[in-house]
Amino acid sequence: MERWSSGEQYEPYVGRWSRLVAAEFVNWLDQPAGLRWLDVGCGTGALSSTILAAATPSGLLALDPSADFLGYARSKLAERADGVARFVVGNAEELVDESFDVVVSGLVLNFVPDRDRALRRMREVGGVVAAYVWDYADGMQLMKYFWDVAAEVDPEHRHLHEGDRFPFCRPDALEEMFAAAGFDGVTSREIVVPTVFRDFDDYWSPFLGGQGAAPAYVSTLTDEVRARLRDAVRERLPIEADGTIPLTARAWAVRGN
Repeated sequence: MERWSSGEQYEPYVGRWSRLVAAEFVNWLDQPAGLRWLDVGCGTGALSSTILAAATPSGLLALDPSADFLGYARSKLAERADGVARFVVGNAEELVDESFDVVVSGLVLNFVPDRDRALRRMREVGGVVAAYVWDYADGMQLMKYFWDVAAEVDPEHRHLHEGDRFPFCRPDALEEMFAAAGFDGVTSREIVVPTVFRDFDDYWSPFLGGQGAAPAYVSTLTDEVRARLRDAVRERLPIEADGTIPLTARAWAVRGN
């Protein structure tokens, strides 16, 4: 059901928050300047942008299966990426035959059908390999509020809840996954960022954009069910007296050699 075709619609939904996580993630990796980086599943360029700004790479290859997302990332990073970055259509399970000092992947592993194959391939082409995913079951509050309410309003589609679909998005499971793929020195950490919405419209509008699992699901609903879901979510959210909605988003990051 996921749709990945419009960077303009994806950015207000998740991209703006992924950029906050990306900054903490790259800082945690603490890699020297002048290295060759591979960003697997670069999407709209949140992680690639941070790598270019903070890691001073000698080269960056940004891969994504969506040509539309790649086009968006390329257009936004054109000036900074000139002569340094390449944007190529590709997926995590069939990486290019090149070598990289650092291979990273942000918010992608849960959408990869064969994660073990993808991680083994990343290990073959990279030195340090690291990734991060949202804590869908608990810590990614903007999605958890939505899916918890959606499961009550539309129980027939309870199976779409990302907390249930991606149970491995927790530190112990991620470390086990990396170890099983042959990595050494596997470690993980949490990254928590604020996700404060100006008002309910700022929270709800991105769910109408069709990009990602929850927005794609919303696009399939009748007007009546969509309205009931919207009102139920508004009732559940911790809305402050001034209308703002202070939430947080937790990601789990993992790395290995």
